[in-house]
Amino acid sequence: MLPNKPLTRHESSIPEMKPIAILAKHGKSFYFASFFLGNDYAASAAKLYKFCRFVDDLADGTEINKIERLQNIFLCLQRETCQHEDTLEIESFLALAKEKNIPLIAAQELLGGMISDQTPARFDNTKQLLRYCHAVAGTVGLMMCHVLDCSHKDANSFAIDLGVAMQLTNIARDVLEDAQMDRRYIPSEWLNLTELQSEPSGWVDASIDKRTKISSAIEQLLNLAEKYYGSAEQGIALLPWKSRFAINVALRVYRQIGRQLKEKKYCWWQGRQIVSVFKKFQLTILGLSVFIPKKTPTHQRKLHESLIGLAGVDSH
Repeated sequence: MLPNKPLTRHESSIPEMKPIAILAKHGKSFYFASFFLGNDYAASAAKLYKFCRFVDDLADGTEINKIERLQNIFLCLQRETCQHEDTLEIESFLALAKEKNIPLIAAQELLGGMISDQTPARFDNTKQLLRYCHAVAGTVGLMMCHVLDCSHKDANSFAIDLGVAMQLTNIARDVLEDAQMDRRYIPSEWLNLTELQSEPSGWVDASIDKRTKISSAIEQLLNLAEKYYGSAEQGIALLPWKSRFAINVALRVYRQIGRQLKEKKYCWWQGRQIVSVFKKFQLTILGLSVFIPKKTPTHQRKLHESLIGLAGVDSH
């Protein structure tokens, strides 16, 4: 599935770029994996990424009317038609959604997540965190599942897990950058100090003691992510053969970010982790394990207890 972050900063030239070019420039981990998808699937995946990138850039941009534009895009997705300044991007996505039978409720929830980010994040508990991860990344996994023509009835559940896992990794990786923007995605129930709960902007110059407490919370984030990665890894067996290897590579490369954070003792104040090209090739070789025959997996419903009522989530 597509990683949601980094779909980061606004660039006004993006609407003029081809989908594959946007994926190559801003979604390096998935772009690397897309080489193994084949031309048709890679092109469709890039179109989905282009739309997700567009709305994320808008959400993180500096336009005065960006909230209004996000709300208008949300309405366009509800109406399945659009007539305003963002028509080109939306109509292109709607055409892809029609071609691939992408549930528009997933795209609407993605917009809802982007709109929620206009208020600096302050999560109280794990349930709020997981529902946010579903909104901004689980939905992308769900949409990608349709892009890759997955037909198994349980495929959506595993695809959502991969999106959630990737977003938890993003949050763990970007704690410093988010704190600089006064955002705190780590639930307050995970933190003990009042000042850590309410003023993330103060984390940037935090004392060693405070940094250690934040590092402990990052470890908790990555441990939670591992549960969803484990599920998503099993679910790859439900994908069409043509896309299994690519998604396995994407999973391994993104998972590596968290593992490098662990190796660095969760030193989040040193900046984000980047997976080297050499390491990506190592992980690609390991990704060949996807061709080993496996039993059809059963999804762990416990992973979705906090997500009941959201797009693609089985309520039974």
